[in-house]
Amino acid sequence: MSASEKAAQTAPENDTAARALQRDKIIIKTSIIGIAANVFLAALKAVFGLLTHSIAIVLDAVNNLSDAASSVITIVGTKLAGKAPNKKHPFGHGRAEYLSAMLISVIILYAGITSFTESVKKIITPVTPDYTSAALIMVGVAIAVKIILGIYVKSVGKKVNSDSLVNSGEDAALDAVISASTLAAAVIFLLTGVSLESWLGAVISVVIIKSGVEMLKDTISKILGESADADLARSIKKTVLSFPDVSGAYDLVLNNYGPDRFNGSIHIELPDTYSAGEIDELLREITVEVFSRHNVILTAIGVYSVNTSNDEAAKMRDKIYSTVLDNEFVVQTHGFYVNEKKKTIRFDAVISFDAPDRTAVYADICKKVGQMYPGYELQIALDTDFTEE
Repeated sequence: MSASEKAAQTAPENDTAARALQRDKIIIKTSIIGIAANVFLAALKAVFGLLTHSIAIVLDAVNNLSDAASSVITIVGTKLAGKAPNKKHPFGHGRAEYLSAMLISVIILYAGITSFTESVKKIITPVTPDYTSAALIMVGVAIAVKIILGIYVKSVGKKVNSDSLVNSGEDAALDAVISASTLAAAVIFLLTGVSLESWLGAVISVVIIKSGVEMLKDTISKILGESADADLARSIKKTVLSFPDVSGAYDLVLNNYGPDRFNGSIHIELPDTYSAGEIDELLREITVEVFSRHNVILTAIGVYSVNTSNDEAAKMRDKIYSTVLDNEFVVQTHGFYVNEKKKTIRFDAVISFDAPDRTAVYADICKKVGQMYPGYELQIALDTDFTEE
């Protein structure tokens, strides 16, 4: 590889490392702000909650402490995710961020269950609250702080694609609702003498539990492995197709190793006149370009050859594709090639996951194509679109 080619590959790698470092700094800075705000609010609420005998305010203080713990977990997760790849983990440690997001979800779920239990206890054995003007002002300040903090943390989380920050931001928004409900209960008590805060606490706890379950399900889904984002898949294929003589880009598989960290593979269609040297040079150029534009490492690029010397092949391809695509569950066909010398026809058929029986659809395709060209050996691959929407 020439010096210029090495420089072309090194430049995007350095840019990516710089972006990753900057992202980590933003996440840690945001988390530290969250810790400071939540510790301050927890201390304030604990004091006024105990002085006014308000279970709602005390539970709110405990919830703020759990939020501070969530921010600490976010920092630890970000630090672990930023560790360089090693022999044991050659693809890096990016998935540690998903684990930290999962822990935050569990903390939120636990906080909801705990507050629900305490609220039920107070419903059974109620304690009359003793609100003061200072306590109500404190709750009002807490609402304002949590609204601002929630909007800020969630927006930063979306900007840097951090599930941990997004979850923390959503939790802060829930806290604002809890504090607002506590304030509403206090006003109702002062005006009517009726204490609703224990009942209100139970209702809010159910909302927190529901939120924690949804966050946990979303994070576990990402750990298990989801299909790639459709927009990202389309943009990668568009980049690949921008190269001369690449007539098709298919079978894109993206493996997620953390937020914005993907390794993948793809198949492309090239004229059957390309030499091994020309293919090698083109694949290297595609790999560098995709990494530079999308921060995705293509670890493998397969090649489908396209007939250039057999004029009848194009007619056969169009006829076969038309027949195969008549089946509602066949979403795509590609990789068509006819070898007249060996009398073989090969192509891939992408069959949707919506099909009741994908194997039966495949068998139907083979039967119909075989009837159309009985003198040929069929090499039809049952394919899957891993980015299917």
